[in-house]
Amino acid sequence: MPYSQFDIESIRVNFNITLVEKNSKFADVPEISYSDYLVETLRFNTPIALAINSEKSRSEMIIAPILLELKRLYPEKVSLFSGKDFTVDIQKGLNGFCDFLISRSPEQLIITSPVIAVVEAKNENIEAGLGQCMAEMIASLIFNQQKGRQVSKILGAVTTGSSWKFMQLQETTIEVDLNEYFLNQVGKILGILSLGLEEG
Repeated sequence: MPYSQFDIESIRVNFNITLVEKNSKFADVPEISYSDYLVETLRFNTPIALAINSEKSRSEMIIAPILLELKRLYPEKVSLFSGKDFTVDIQKGLNGFCDFLISRSPEQLIITSPVIAVVEAKNENIEAGLGQCMAEMIASLIFNQQKGRQVSKILGAVTTGSSWKFMQLQETTIEVDLNEYFLNQVGKILGILSLGLEEG
């Protein structure tokens, strides 16, 4: 089944995953500075995206600019993929298209070393997107293992554009931050995303 068919319970059962809910797991992550270009882009785009209020508008006008800022901040370290097929293990249901994948590699033509999965919440329901994101995180970990890449942690985010929820996979444990982070915390959101680029 494609990533979008997973829910939290099927993740636990199918992959023997332990879920740990943590208040403020990423609350102490420092904010990072971002460009005036992103400030202006979000200032202009956000009211339009929220008025249109479609998944496509939020994806294009809010989520993509924030993720592109990560690429701007780390041009030699990051590649960004949107709407790419990421079939890792059909037998396990780890196949389908990902909203966004971020790799710890500057290679943009092929997916290499995926370390962050970002899922756009459908119908603005962040909780419903958690299972899909967890499946993509597990697929990323397996992909890196298959390629012999030493990546011990995978970061995941589910977002409506205006709110973001983060989690982290290590071995067979997924820690879910119960906090949500909002557009007035873009520096914090970028700081958390940059954690996924750390080695190890």
